[in-house]
Amino acid sequence: MTSASLGGMVIVGAGECGARAAFALRESGYEGPVTLVGTEKHLPYERPPLSKEAMVSDDHPLPRTIAGGDQFKDKRIDFVGKSTVSAISRSEKKVVLDDSRQIPYDRLLLATGAVPRALPLAKDSKHCVTLRSFDDALAIRTRFQPGARIVIVGGGFIGLELAASARKRGANVTVIEAQARIMMRGVPEEIARVIDTRHRDEGVTIRCNTGIVSIADTANYASITLSNGDVIAADLAVIGIGATPVTALAEASGLETGNGIVVNEWLQTSDPDIFAAGDCCAFPLAIYGGRRVRLEAWRNAQEQGALAARNMLGALEPHQAVPWFWSDQYELGLQVAGLSDEGTQTIRRDLGDGAFILFHLASDGRLVAASGIGPGNTVAKDIRLAEMLIARSAKPDPIQLAASDVKLKTLLAA
Repeated sequence: MTSASLGGMVIVGAGECGARAAFALRESGYEGPVTLVGTEKHLPYERPPLSKEAMVSDDHPLPRTIAGGDQFKDKRIDFVGKSTVSAISRSEKKVVLDDSRQIPYDRLLLATGAVPRALPLAKDSKHCVTLRSFDDALAIRTRFQPGARIVIVGGGFIGLELAASARKRGANVTVIEAQARIMMRGVPEEIARVIDTRHRDEGVTIRCNTGIVSIADTANYASITLSNGDVIAADLAVIGIGATPVTALAEASGLETGNGIVVNEWLQTSDPDIFAAGDCCAFPLAIYGGRRVRLEAWRNAQEQGALAARNMLGALEPHQAVPWFWSDQYELGLQVAGLSDEGTQTIRRDLGDGAFILFHLASDGRLVAASGIGPGNTVAKDIRLAEMLIARSAKPDPIQLAASDVKLKTLLAA
């Protein structure tokens, strides 16, 4: 596509995915108009620090921006902040903003992300909040004070990262999880036990198999009645029970949706001139036989933003990346490559200092996932090598996988 095109490239959603896509268009040589529309007042920023550094830093935190204002100007990317796209006219190939402005497009990227899933019982409570934006993080941070009674509803990645941050700031923390264990989605039980133990050692109360019956506000706290009849008080309750993809704009435009905006291997929606990427899209994973997934992951947002940009310019590159997730809690670093639920056999490799990796093999012997945990970045190198093995559909010898003296590089070479 050339600069002679009429409308240019429009990106809806100024998070990690949308911002990376905007710059990738320029890196790919596109010279036409690039418009990035976001709902927040801030320049696009990284979201992973919101549950970690932004909560515990000694200094007043600032957004960790993906690029500065000068970089947007240098690359001639028109960032339109504090704006919402209210409609897409596919027939006229334009988007309409909430202030009635209209922006034409040749290709459109929806990078609308996901929002925290609502807990209906908490909707009327002024003591119950969710975390999505930097401004949310600032508000929550002020409540993470020594002795404060903090309740985290949901024992997933974000909830547990917030629990660790709250404890670092001296708060009393209770985690309520409806399922049988924490981190049920995407993390093997053996690793979840390590995280569970570390939180309990730090003084966090974790209550699994526990639902919430009601939430009632008093002047200064929320009174939370649990499914076993217990009542606990929360000066602040943070709801972290998952995320819902932002698909309303796509649905109103007649695009196919289903647990996200449905796209093909090139990230095209049911309209070939409209693409979707990041947390909002459901896409096929080639390495798992075309299994359709939706990933809420920092690196996936980066990779898909860049891929969508290239494909908007006609590259037709299929999505082939291996899913990768990470979390830092206290001194522990957790990393997962691939989808562990694809495995039928698990092999453990011990790395010393309490660090270990679980390799997940499919019934045909293929390595389909690797999950690791340990202090700092102790598992990072081996997880990266495992990721490369997964991408190659390798069938490594289970005995060699378990042997810590066998370097994974040799298996990759083989």
